[in-house]
Order: sequence, then C-alpha cells, then structure tokens
Amino acid sequence: MPINLKMPALSPTMEEGTLAKWLVKEGDSVASGDLLAEIETDKATMEFEAVDEGVIAKIVIPEGTDNVKVGEVIAIMAVDGEDAGEASAAPAKAEAPAAEAAAEPEAKAEPEAKAAPAPAPTPTSAPAASDDDRIKASPLAKRIAADKGIDLSTIKGTGPGGRIVKADVEDAKPGEAKAAAPAAAPAPTTAAPAPAPAAAAFETDIPHEETKLSNMRKTIARRLTEAKQTIPHIYLTLDVQLDKLLKLRGELNKALEAQGVKLSVNDLLIKALAKALIQVPKCNVSFAGNTLISYTRADISVAVSTPAGLITPIIVGAETKAVGAISTEMKELAGRAKEGKLQPHEYQGGTASLSNMGMFGIKHFEAVINPPQGMIMAIGAGEKRPYLVDDALGIATVMSATGSFDHRAIDGADGAQLMQAFKELCENPLGMLA
Repeated sequence: MPINLKMPALSPTMEEGTLAKWLVKEGDSVASGDLLAEIETDKATMEFEAVDEGVIAKIVIPEGTDNVKVGEVIAIMAVDGEDAGEASAAPAKAEAPAAEAAAEPEAKAEPEAKAAPAPAPTPTSAPAASDDDRIKASPLAKRIAADKGIDLSTIKGTGPGGRIVKADVEDAKPGEAKAAAPAAAPAPTTAAPAPAPAAAAFETDIPHEETKLSNMRKTIARRLTEAKQTIPHIYLTLDVQLDKLLKLRGELNKALEAQGVKLSVNDLLIKALAKALIQVPKCNVSFAGNTLISYTRADISVAVSTPAGLITPIIVGAETKAVGAISTEMKELAGRAKEGKLQPHEYQGGTASLSNMGMFGIKHFEAVINPPQGMIMAIGAGEKRPYLVDDALGIATVMSATGSFDHRAIDGADGAQLMQAFKELCENPLGMLA
C-alpha cells in the first residue's frame, strides 16, 4: 500500500503552515531520516523528515503553497517495490486531495451532463451572485463603478496584479452590462463601504510594491494586536548606572578569553532580570483568567531581530546559569533564529522577556508584553550623562530601563520592587554572580 505523507504538526499550536520548499522530487528514493521538505510555521522554517523508506510517487502540494492544513496529504510515497505510477493514482482517489478531489467529480459527472444537460447552468449561475468578489478591484473602484453603473468585468485593471483601481473607472462609461443584470449592481454599493477605509489607504500613484506577508509576520501582527487590546499595560522606568557592570564585564572577558567566550552587556542583563524575578516572585507570573500562574524558575525570552521578523528564543533557568553559559547559549540560539531553524520549544514559553535596543542608540522605549507572560523589560542605550556619584555630581554611564507589566496580574508596587531589584543587581553586579 502506498503511504500518504501528510502535513505534520510541528508545534502543539500549529494548525496550518506554508510548504516552503520540496527537497525531493517525484521518482526520488528516500530512506528513514532523509529530509523531504522545508515547512514554514508561524515562527520558523523547519525540516520535515521521512519516517519510512520508499519512492516519492507524487507531490500533491507544490512548494510555496500557503495555508496547508495539518493532516492534509502533501505527497504520496510508493513502498515495497510498488510501481510509482500506480501508487500515485490509487491514494489520490482514497484521500481525495484538494486538487484531485475537485477534478474527479467532474469526470464522473460528464456522462450525466451529456444525457441530462440540466446541471450545466449551475456553475454558470454562481458567478452572477459573486461576480464582484471574483474581480480584483479596490473597494473604492467598486464603489465608483457601482455609482456610475459600470460593469467591472469590462474594465482592464492597471494596478498590481491587474487590480482595478480608482483611475481605471473614473473615466470609464457605463456599458450594456448594467442593463443586462440590474440586480447585481446594488450589491457592491452595500457591501463595499465597510472595508473601503483600510484598502483605500493603499490607493496611490506613488511607485510602490506589495509584499506578501509571511506566516511569521501575520502571527506577530495578530499577537501584538491582541496584547495591546486585551492586556492593560503599566510602564515603570528608572535609570541604571552601568560603570561597575562594564568594569566587571571587561574583567570576565579577560578571564574567559582562553575559552573563546566574550560576554555582551545583554548577557549580564539577562542574568540580572532572571535573578530579580526570583527575588520578586510576584512579577514572575502569568494571568490566566480566573487563576494566576506563579513560576519558580526564570525562563527569559530574549528578543532577536531576524529578516522575517522578531522572535524570542528562551534562556531556560537563567537565574542558575553562569553568565558564560548564558552568553554561549544566546549566541547559538540567535544564530539559528536568524536562519529560521529554532525548534518550537526553544521559542515557545518563557516567564518574562527582555528587549534591548541600545545598540541602535535608542534611549527609551516601551515594549509590548509577550502573552501569556506578565512582563517585559525594555533596555535603552548606555550613554555618558551627568549623574550623582557618591553625593557629588559627576559623569557616569547610564541607561534607562522600562518594565511593561500586565496590570491584571502585577500591581504597580510589585513592578516597582522588580525594577529596584534589577537596578541593584546591575549597579552591584557581583551579587548576580553569587
């Protein structure tokens, strides 16, 4: 029996993905463990391995296909010496993949269509009901066309991908199509106004290009929108003197040079936030409706910018790890994050987040909480500033740190205690190494 290769669930929450690239072609022999395809989830591009050995008889879903549901047949494998041609045909009928399921009923219905032509009008009548939906046109162009009685099917679009835009219908004249189907004209008038404001904003004569959103970018947009709409954020900012931390970093780097380890300031800040969360456990929490989840370990999600968008690999149990181990692990995770090679357990979870934009010269910003976490620490640039040192005005290296807290789970006073603990650890960094 041939084997149906199905879209795998590469994470507990995955419902669909993009079949980014096939690494095999029809007729190829594969063994268990061979890489078959690259699949793009909402956070990473992951490899799909073969479990059995056989021959790829048919590729059902072409590469580049979006929104492939988990469990959908993507390819058919012939096993145990089966003929690849026969294997590719048989399962297609049994599983009815989307492409062939649509074709098969047509083949069966053909003889009936000759004997009884009555069913034939069914497909031709459908476009009349949704004709406007099938035509690629901006809502503004649809509204103008409806007002002027113009049949959009007679207009050639000059927008991206042949889309009909405002300029295409402004100078057009009504044709006979409106008289032939008067009932179809009012439909766009009532349906179009709702989405018009969002779409009309992109109605422009300025040279531009449209880029299809990746699954990752769609997920970022959805999660950040949900976070800002559903989580009441409270922001707390304080200044942190970094001179002692920078001095300690220099000394540690000299000691670790032989091991090939070079600490960044961010590595020490990860450690400081983890220790602070253990010292102030009321901030190491998640709001879960009718319950509050309190964590006894500090897993720090660290924001990493990648070509596809922001992702947050996790340093698990950062409060107990040496800063050298944190540095090594962070470099490895960040490297694989930028290649889209992180595994789900490496970026899903975490008890709090840290986002550092100091390397871009950003002095201060307020980060959006990464649900279901209860807080995120935003780090600004360290810079020389006038500062009171031992009750005397002097010059010190100072950075601003801003904590964003979920006010449903964390009171302002508790957030303030966390910020103070973080500041104390950074300004007296030997304490974080104990």
